[in-house]
Amino acid sequence: MSRVLIVGAGLTGSLCACLLRREMTNKVIVVWDKSRRAGKFVSCHQSCYIRCTPNHEKHFYEELLAHGVLKPLVSSVEGEVMEAGHKNYVTPTGVSSIAEAFFNHQVTHIYQKGVSWEMCRKGTATEQFDAVVLTMAVPQILQLQGDVGSCKY
Repeated sequence: MSRVLIVGAGLTGSLCACLLRREMTNKVIVVWDKSRRAGKFVSCHQSCYIRCTPNHEKHFYEELLAHGVLKPLVSSVEGEVMEAGHKNYVTPTGVSSIAEAFFNHQVTHIYQKGVSWEMCRKGTATEQFDAVVLTMAVPQILQLQGDVGSCKY
């Protein structure tokens, strides 16, 4: 099965991953980031609440609850009419903690190996991908080590 890596766990990278997963069901879509903190440019360190409706992916919320990223919202939201099956959660350490929970792989190097790409993460072994999409800012791309400067785009 083909593997696609998206480097950039902010809004653009997350949306790209969502759209690719929807259209390319026969490929493995992986998201890593270049910086130490995912979603850095759109991060919010303030607490906010998130509404879960019955048709949302329950395992996603269960995993975030298990890691303490979400907690049940125990108070009511002014003016809100709660429908059956809906639940509200709060992100006690800020909404950026959601991205950090899932995208904590800091990319350090990129090498072209024939028709595939070898990617290095901080503190781990390299991994091979068939395609790489870079969604982070140009200054961050230029900080990557390896063959990124000589790639044919």
